[in-house]
This record gives sequence, structure tokens and C-alpha cells, in this order.
Amino acid sequence: MMTAMQDAIREGVNEMPEPTPDQPIVRYRDIRKSFGDFEVLKGLDLDIKQGEKITIIGPSGSGKTTIIRMLMTLEEPTSGTIIVDGEPLWHEVVKGELVSAREKHLRRVRGKIGMVFQQYNLFPHMTILKNVTEAPIHVLGMPKQEAKKRALAMLEKVGLQDHVHKYPIQLSGGQQQRVAIARALVMEPKVMLFDEVTSALDPELVGEVLQVIKDIAQTTNMTMILVTHEMDFAREISDRVVFIDKGKIVEQGPPEQVLENPKTERLNTFLKHFRHGY
Repeated sequence: MMTAMQDAIREGVNEMPEPTPDQPIVRYRDIRKSFGDFEVLKGLDLDIKQGEKITIIGPSGSGKTTIIRMLMTLEEPTSGTIIVDGEPLWHEVVKGELVSAREKHLRRVRGKIGMVFQQYNLFPHMTILKNVTEAPIHVLGMPKQEAKKRALAMLEKVGLQDHVHKYPIQLSGGQQQRVAIARALVMEPKVMLFDEVTSALDPELVGEVLQVIKDIAQTTNMTMILVTHEMDFAREISDRVVFIDKGKIVEQGPPEQVLENPKTERLNTFLKHFRHGY
């Protein structure tokens, strides 16, 4: 672990400039993650550029969700270094040495990241507008009127401007997921994570959520990392598709290459389950 830390220091994680289109905003370096005796990630190296849209695909248990949960500080790496916007995430630099991050550092760096989960996790006792304004007011310290203005703009962006005074129970699953997207967007993160956001939805509601994400991808320069089984969607939205299996990246590249011309038999076998939708 110390080798990875010292390598990160030599790369100047505490002195990196603002990421440019040619520099990564997120860097995973020799990331390993174990749950007990089971090693989920086995020395992952992955760079993600500013504004890049990448989709991570792979079978269940391959480690793809763990990759983004570590970025959201929901899972701590067993070893290795993650750098976000030029700063180490799980570590901080003290007198030229990387040490385990204090909670204050974690909160600050995590504030650059937004995440939409499989489950909507809305507050049932709050209106839609209240759900979206809570974090800007209480986390960012934003004045209530400014938070309301920003929340209304985001709710309009996801097509829910006519539902702001309703409660979550009054909305469909697809609408609730769009509220969750607006709630993440209102914090203006530099990196947005989407963890199989349509997996809990009825099939007829999937399209409306995917369209909202597609619109965000096409109209913003926000970096986006998606975990999904929607292969047609991945091909449409992604700059790059990363296929992971048994804790390692097997293939990665432009979607037309990875999804239509796989180089490995493992990826070809995986994609056979989805080709009926091509």
C-alpha cells in the first residue's frame, strides 16, 4: 500500500492543476478491494477524463458497482489510491506524506461527486421540491430562495415542473427516479455516478429515465460514470465502455468496438445475453 501512496505523491497529487480534456479528473491506481477472503477488485487502474461519459458493464459480482461506491466513499479500498480533481480521495497529503483521510477531507472531496442509486431514497414526508432543496440548504449552506430557484430549474430539466408540490408516493417509479436525478444535479457535482438506475423500474418506465440521462449527457460537460445492463443505451451515450470481469478490466474502448466487435471470448459470451436487443 505504501508503494501506491508514494507513487501518488511522486505524481504530485497535491499539486495537480485543474483537469483538462486531456487529463483525468478521476484516477484509480492499483485499487484492490476485498470482502473477507473474497477479492472483488484486483489491482484496478482506470483514468477518466474531464467531461467523459463512460459505461461500466460486466456480470453480477464482477466489481463494477464497487468501483463507483468507492468513489462515493461508501466502500473503502483495501489498498491503492483514488484521485479526484487532483486530490487523493481516501488519503490526504500531510507534510509530503499520504495518510488516511479525516472525515472533513472525505466530505469536501466527496462534495465534487453526485450519485443516483438503484433505489430512489426520497424522503416520503417531504414534497418533491423539499426533497431537492434539502441538500443545497443544509449541506452547501445555500439561501432558501436560491436553493428553490435552482431546484425548480433542475426539476424542469427532468420534466417534473408540474409535480413540485406532490409527495413521492404520488409519483410513478420513473418520476421518482427523475426526482433523484434532479436532487443529485442540484448540487452541481463535477462527476455524476449512475448505479443501474433503471433496474428497479417497470419496463415501461425505463425509457423516460434513460432519456433524461441522455439529455444531460448531450447538453453538459459533466463527467458521467454509469453502471448499466442497458446495452443499446450504453452504445448511444458512452465515449467509452469498460468491461470488467472477476475484478479486472478485460476490454475497454469506444462502444462500437467493445459492444459490436469484442476482442475476447469472455466479452463475446457476456454480450450474447443482450444481442436480442441490438
